[in-house]
Amino acid sequence: MLQLNNLKKQYDTGEWALKGIDLEIPNGQVIALIGPSGAGKSTLIRCVNRLVKPTSGTIHLKGTELTSLSSGALRKARRKMGMIFQEYALVERLTVMENVLSGRLGYVGFWRSYLRKFPDKDVKEAFRLLDRVGLQHMADKRADELSGGQRQRIGIARSLALKPEILIADEPVSALDVSIQAQILDLLEEIRDQMNLSMIFITHDLRVAAQVCDRLAVMRYGE
Repeated sequence: MLQLNNLKKQYDTGEWALKGIDLEIPNGQVIALIGPSGAGKSTLIRCVNRLVKPTSGTIHLKGTELTSLSSGALRKARRKMGMIFQEYALVERLTVMENVLSGRLGYVGFWRSYLRKFPDKDVKEAFRLLDRVGLQHMADKRADELSGGQRQRIGIARSLALKPEILIADEPVSALDVSIQAQILDLLEEIRDQMNLSMIFITHDLRVAAQVCDRLAVMRYGE
């Protein structure tokens, strides 16, 4: 379960991006976070994964309070959070397989990751995930050779390689054609049903939210 209690974020400019957010997401529930640009949606998820430090309030993920963790403990906590990005966030010059394995960087030592020497079990799991998203036959292709929909499937496989307890999807289909959107949404629905993952799904599209999500949380002016 993810719990946000009175979460606030004020930037150096004095602007309040979050004005006291209370939100609870039970295990296995998918919540859509909707609202206009500037409402605070991206700031909220950046506080959850601690890319941004909240000004005050607490964030609990399955009993772990995230806002007070040391840097080492925070690295371990981030293993529980998979991210799916709007613009894929792949390393274009690396292969599909290498991009998926990058989801395991938090579990292997520096030199093993630098030399791309991942344990056999991680490689086998990466092949399984690529098969799951329909891209096993492209494992050795460079990421920049693939279409937008295929790149997003890589991003999904990479996030699942973490074995996360929650997925955070930031506008994951907004950059895709409508026909490709449907394929990615169908895949996310299957993952939701089979893995019982909690998910925060940022979108501007109510049609997308209705297909994938159990609840809506509407944001405006940081509230």
